[in-house]
Amino acid sequence: VQLQASGGGSVQAGGSLRLSCVASGRTFSRYAMYWFRQAPGKEREFVTACSWSGSATTYADSVKGRFTISRDNVKNTVYLQMNSLKPEDTAVYYCAARYTGQGMSVPLGKYDYWGQGTLVTVSS
Repeated sequence: VQLQASGGGSVQAGGSLRLSCVASGRTFSRYAMYWFRQAPGKEREFVTACSWSGSATTYADSVKGRFTISRDNVKNTVYLQMNSLKPEDTAVYYCAARYTGQGMSVPLGKYDYWGQGTLVTVSS
């Protein structure tokens, strides 16, 4: 599986962006999908994740109520809708995948694949 993230850009505080991560391969629906971010000078941090079906999701406290993860298994794509963006959301955003079969959980750690990052810049 190869992951290709896109959709980053520059936006003013309060604005919105939608990131996409397209996966190659025919087993996308057997993977839980994740978004992480890394701000300048900081460690990479977890943002959100969803199960293979998209029915189970989890979010970092810092983005709850503002960000939404979703996926389209026909298009092999996972999305990150980011609303009410803040300057502290500025970071390179990465998608990742972990094989879970059709398990309903969204386990953290032991990621199988990573995409390249896409830069999100939020100005005040």
